[in-house]
Amino acid sequence: MVALAEPQQKRLTIQTAPIAPDTTTIRSLDWDRDRFDIEFGLQNGTTYNSFIIQGDQLALVDTSHAKFKQLYFDTLQGVIDPAKIDYMVISHTEPDHSGLVQDLLALAPQAVVVGSKVAIQFLKGFVHQDFATQIVKSGDQLDLGQGHVLEFVNAPNLHWPDTILTYDAGTQILYTCDVFGMHYCSDDLFDVNLADISPDYRFYYECLMAPNARSVVSALKRMDKLGEIGMVANGHGPLLQHNATELINRYREWSASKSKGEKVVAVFYTSGYGYSDRLSQALAHGITKAGVAVEMMDLLNEDQQEVRELTERATGIVLAMPPASGAQSAETKVSLGTVIASVHEKQIIGLVESYGDDDEPIDPLLTQFRNLGLIKGFDSIRVKDAPTEAIYQLCEEAGTDLGQGLMREKNIKARKSLDTDLDKAIGRISGGLYIITATKGDIKGAMLASWVSQASFEPMGISIAVAKDRAIESLMQVGDRFVLNVLEEGNYQHLMRHFLKRFKPGQDRFEGVKTQTAQNGSPILAEALAYLECEVVSRMEVPDHWIVYSQVTEGRVSKADALTAVHHRKVGNYY
Repeated sequence: MVALAEPQQKRLTIQTAPIAPDTTTIRSLDWDRDRFDIEFGLQNGTTYNSFIIQGDQLALVDTSHAKFKQLYFDTLQGVIDPAKIDYMVISHTEPDHSGLVQDLLALAPQAVVVGSKVAIQFLKGFVHQDFATQIVKSGDQLDLGQGHVLEFVNAPNLHWPDTILTYDAGTQILYTCDVFGMHYCSDDLFDVNLADISPDYRFYYECLMAPNARSVVSALKRMDKLGEIGMVANGHGPLLQHNATELINRYREWSASKSKGEKVVAVFYTSGYGYSDRLSQALAHGITKAGVAVEMMDLLNEDQQEVRELTERATGIVLAMPPASGAQSAETKVSLGTVIASVHEKQIIGLVESYGDDDEPIDPLLTQFRNLGLIKGFDSIRVKDAPTEAIYQLCEEAGTDLGQGLMREKNIKARKSLDTDLDKAIGRISGGLYIITATKGDIKGAMLASWVSQASFEPMGISIAVAKDRAIESLMQVGDRFVLNVLEEGNYQHLMRHFLKRFKPGQDRFEGVKTQTAQNGSPILAEALAYLECEVVSRMEVPDHWIVYSQVTEGRVSKADALTAVHHRKVGNYY
């Protein structure tokens, strides 16, 4: 059954279908949503998935986004009588999954809200009324009857601190909310085409789960104690039925790789305060791009011994400012005091405002850390308005800068030790000189490139190798558009020098450079020999780069007789 929204919201639809005995999904399809969470761009919209389990007792797993309120309740009432709901299982309290809890409680005031301790605490702050609760942790069970015994698994920081997974042994369905999800909206209920969804699945992992890779590994170990998982009923995108094992194992492989870093950065934030969680997520994402492991920790809900242990073993500390006053401040001040008492000399420190009602001031705290011997990893980020995509990009770039700084000594040693005949031979592979320029929303980026090659005739396509820690990598996802500027032999040194210099996070890459605007919105360098307008079609991962294949849509040469600048290296193990 598909119900269409009102004409002014014609791109919001509802899909409902049985997925197992006594089990139904209600999927809210948000076809046109183009931004999510840490402001990463969406190419294919998203969905918000909710589930009904009918045993002797009736349970609802997660709700939907408030924008779907009328559509959702019209659909729900066509499947069950909401007044008969016995349990509402809340996987986590982010509003896209719990946005209708208060409305549901108005219809079913007797319903017991089931969630982690942290989730229940959050909900009590959102829902301004009394309601029945059941706090669950790993191994706890809830018997609904008719063979539906729900077992719960704690999965904190995936990607919120309150996340739980729910396993129904009777149907072998694992309800995972954000975990194993993707922002991908289509009429397909299940993962029928692995190739189509793989880029969005990986992009979602990189943005939301990779910064918490160690927590992913821990959650997977707890999942292994469950029975066979026949289906993953996630909170976003198609449900995983045909490729569930394969896609779960991808998390296992990716997270194992990312959690083995010798250096760890602790990212502390305060859940539910201002934009603390999203800003810290963007910073953590940038750090992981540099190959440094991250552990995120909530100052509001963590055991002080765990705060102390993480602070002591971390190479770097990133702190989204906690509240200076109010109900949360007493608990966060204790955790902040633990961090300050546990740091040691030569750790890297970075601070960002959370844009809450009353942040702890940055400058006195930074001075305190500097007096304790910590080294500033990036200029403090001061958020004066609700964060825009440019602020989130600034946070990501600052995180990458911090991570690159931590890895610099190791990388230099690696370069010196690998100066072999093989490296010298690979270095003889020459390439042209190009500058990639891209725009997405109010973000602009640029990068000097030489690993560029024509890759196809029909359609006309090129491939580009982009290092994972480059800032422009986040502007070259599938569906993104950019310009490849071809540099001219004998007339490129000034452009090369400009785009090779180290830019501060958020700095304008095009200051002092003459540009025009391409049809796809990206800058064209006025002094380029030629330019190609491109759209990213696919990406392939290799150990330290992404191979980006793009279709060329437009192009022009400014000087017919001029030659492309050529780049020669002495060795092949660094640029």
